[in-house]
Amino acid sequence: MTFARRIQDIEPFLAVEVAERAQELERAGVDVVHLEFGEPDFEAPPVVRDALARAIKDGRTRYAHSLGILPLREAIAEHYARTYGVTISPDQILVTAGTSPAMLLLFGHLLNPGDEVVLSDPYYACYPNFIRYAEGQPVYVGVTEEDGFQYRPEAIQSRIGPRTRAIVINSPANPTGTVLSPERMAAIGELSRGSGPLIVSDEIYHGLSYEGRDRTILEFTDRAFVLNGFSKAYAMTGWRLGWVIAPRDHIRALQTLYGNFFISTNEFVQWAGLAALREAGEDSRRFRAIFDERRRAMIAGLRSIGFGVGAEPTGAFYVLANARHLSTDSVSLAREILESSHVAVTPGAAFGANAEGYLRFSYASSLERIHAGLDRLRRFLGESRRSTAHR
Repeated sequence: MTFARRIQDIEPFLAVEVAERAQELERAGVDVVHLEFGEPDFEAPPVVRDALARAIKDGRTRYAHSLGILPLREAIAEHYARTYGVTISPDQILVTAGTSPAMLLLFGHLLNPGDEVVLSDPYYACYPNFIRYAEGQPVYVGVTEEDGFQYRPEAIQSRIGPRTRAIVINSPANPTGTVLSPERMAAIGELSRGSGPLIVSDEIYHGLSYEGRDRTILEFTDRAFVLNGFSKAYAMTGWRLGWVIAPRDHIRALQTLYGNFFISTNEFVQWAGLAALREAGEDSRRFRAIFDERRRAMIAGLRSIGFGVGAEPTGAFYVLANARHLSTDSVSLAREILESSHVAVTPGAAFGANAEGYLRFSYASSLERIHAGLDRLRRFLGESRRSTAHR
């Protein structure tokens, strides 16, 4: 069978592959500790669930405005004014079924075949696939553990060429947990001035920074698209609700695409999102405090059993741990850990060449499950060392 050229380089998402194998083991009666997925183990806040039930009861189940319901867009604009001191219009906001559809539309909107987008390496695993699906080319800027996984503006500038249409930033970052400093964000914003490339800022982990406040790229430039949503900070992954903020001269085109391809985002879920922004701030702050406790436990635990954590994450809920002393094939290592120890982790190979030999550990699970996973890993490493010594 012949497939369209645009999908031939799209590879499976390894975190999903690991999770699906873990589910097979669970169906066979195996207890698996899940440290592979960035999914909070909390339920969404009660006020959010109540708002959803009320919206369904009130019949808010029909097509909505293609940009999203106005009260939610107004609340998002108010959130940016209150949290970041940034003024945006509700008419610059497109409410989407999560940030993934937003990225799909955004790169399709920005790129002609052969256009380039600058990414850090490591990167969120799906970024290159969105770009390739739009027939663009990802261009990588390496970041390393020795340098704190820092995305350096001068390194980005050196990769900008005549076909560069956008620079992607992700802060807090998946998979590293790195948070960009305001100075770096300002310098990256400067690269967009004049006829420079636009900035695409994935801010889905805002609300999960542990040292200082979140900073949006819109504080530094208006030549930017911002992606955000409710999945992480409000524990609403399965609700599929996000948004993109676009420059005024781009929003109408994105709205047209969304109306054609998706018509609108589920209205009853949007009313739940409104409740999250207006009434669930205390719940979100409580979630962040719990994640911070888990972060510290994960870092200390991984170090105690021999994994390298040279750059401590200060955002999101991931640790990208160095396992090169065990193997330079992270896919095989993650598979061996899952099959022998029943701990699911994501191989670093999912996130780019610079992450090969690393494993990504999510601390979105409970402290009890994190400690259980670390205990199993300790036994796995002990058995591996004994096996090596006997050879």
